[in-house]
Amino acid sequence: MTQVTFLLNGAPVCVTPANPSQTLLDYLRETAGLKGTKEGCNEGDCGACTVMVTDAQGARALNACILFLPQLQGKAIRTVEGLTGPNGEAHPVQTAMIAHHGSQCGFCTPGFVMSMATAQLNGDADHDTTLAGNLCRCTGYAPIIRAAQAAQTQPVPDWLNDASFIRAQISSGDPKGAESPLGAGGFGGASSPPVFRPASSDALADWYLANPLATLIAGATDVGLWVTKQLRDLGPVAFLNGVTDLQQIERQGALVHIGAGVTVEALRKALLPLHPSFAAMLQRYGSTQVRNAATIGGNIANGSPIGDGPPALIALGATLHLRRGGDMRSIPLESFFLDYRKQDRRAGEFVAGISIPAQAPALRCYKISKRFDQDISALCGCFNVTVDAGQVTAARIAFGGMAGISKRAAHVEAALVGQPWSLQTLKAATAAFAQDFQPLSDMRASADYRLLTAQNLLTRYFHDLSGQPVSVQQVHA
Repeated sequence: MTQVTFLLNGAPVCVTPANPSQTLLDYLRETAGLKGTKEGCNEGDCGACTVMVTDAQGARALNACILFLPQLQGKAIRTVEGLTGPNGEAHPVQTAMIAHHGSQCGFCTPGFVMSMATAQLNGDADHDTTLAGNLCRCTGYAPIIRAAQAAQTQPVPDWLNDASFIRAQISSGDPKGAESPLGAGGFGGASSPPVFRPASSDALADWYLANPLATLIAGATDVGLWVTKQLRDLGPVAFLNGVTDLQQIERQGALVHIGAGVTVEALRKALLPLHPSFAAMLQRYGSTQVRNAATIGGNIANGSPIGDGPPALIALGATLHLRRGGDMRSIPLESFFLDYRKQDRRAGEFVAGISIPAQAPALRCYKISKRFDQDISALCGCFNVTVDAGQVTAARIAFGGMAGISKRAAHVEAALVGQPWSLQTLKAATAAFAQDFQPLSDMRASADYRLLTAQNLLTRYFHDLSGQPVSVQQVHA
């Protein structure tokens, strides 16, 4: 297949991208002539480029600036131009934005409107969350929130029923993701590097074994910036959004198996009844648009020392599943991270999934950042301490942002186990943090701040387990 086929505002489109890293934003503005979708930050932070993308899993708000065209095969895209009806009828969100004076300069407005329209379609009334990824510098959020509240009670326009259009109007390409070698003779002609869109993990394993230097692209929330900010040539790539067998969450007895292709937003929803503190922390993982694209496997394989997923997973005692060709192996997640940006992963081996306990009532996750929403962690601490008859019998404590990797606080754990569960024990254990971590100073926090905050989080954890309010959303002066 040399083309990417999708619906754009209800009409089928077949595109041969100039290269596999051509973004939807560039296509919309430069080729399709749809200038309503704006380019702001070009890194998935401001939301000015938000579009609605619909597939078999439903409609999601996504950032067009870091969405590559091959990721859209078999999907339906709506831009702000496609919200109006066939006879020019305004969408309820558009009407509400006018009535409630939700726009001034208007640059951010199309992105807000698309986030609001997607939320209205999905019946999502948590506007503070759905709009956290859309930035406005002149209007203020009050009139925009009032517009969202007004629109949520209105019926969804029938012309937005793209789910049925996907099956009825796309004649070429499989919406579920048929295997597609997109290399020689594909993007950019015979000289293009190999590009592959596997439909199964088996196909991915075979291809990646033969192309071990290739870049694997799932959500592109990190890789997208390699292109838009660093102008990097990605070389051989494989797009993984069609590998549906890596996108499942399954309960297996006392464990939960999570495929590497599960999005952070899907994981957040699945964890709400199981690990609510972990789920609450994931709500602060980027924005709705980012969580709708980013995958937990990518968050792990990226190896960032400030990734928010690994500390919580390590505190849970997660097992990581890796695959290389036909070989599978499983290791403790904390063993995967060896050094800064260095993991225990062989050439041609990829993250296939993770397994975590279904229950861990003492798990608590604390993300510390300058902003509450959509910010990078200065540090992230996750605690899972077992107390029996007033004595600590087991402890798993992990931090991100405190070292070159996500890492357990082994000396702190040792100082707790076998001791009474008390503030006195915790005070004595805080000195061990300096043995476990020697954090760096950077733009997000100083080394002293990080070390002191980590110590204070242990005290916060004690009060949290005691039932006292500790969240910044609960504590007031």
